[in-house]
Amino acid sequence: MQVEVGAVLDGKITGLTNFGAFVELEGGITGMVHISEVAGTYVNDIKDHLVINQAVKVKVLSVGDDGKISLSIKKALELVQPERQQRARTTAPKRSGAGTWQGPKPSIPLESQTFEDMISKFKQVSEEKMTDIKHSNEAKHGGGYSRRGGKK
Repeated sequence: MQVEVGAVLDGKITGLTNFGAFVELEGGITGMVHISEVAGTYVNDIKDHLVINQAVKVKVLSVGDDGKISLSIKKALELVQPERQQRARTTAPKRSGAGTWQGPKPSIPLESQTFEDMISKFKQVSEEKMTDIKHSNEAKHGGGYSRRGGKK
């Protein structure tokens, strides 16, 4: 079997090392996936991501003159993931995560507010926040009294 750069193939993990994994392709050909090409995130221990005899999809990165085949699981997954993400975007509405601050809900719809109304509301919220920060800082620094007994 002739292996071409850029091809996405099915394989099976035959060996794991601390620097990568060996993958057997069709026809008994073996290639290697470097640890940096296993997942889209940092991989500290390859055994957390792969096991021997696991079926994987790999993309051929290069074929050396000496016959060494460099493979990537990460890049093979990137080709499959956009389709799934596209389907997810069209079927599920986007929701914000719990705990994400979205600001106060305006009592008047944004479209009917004037610029002056928006500035006035911004000033009010800003002053409230500054007051909260001042109170917090005073509490952290002993309530506004110096160490010598007098007022600061």
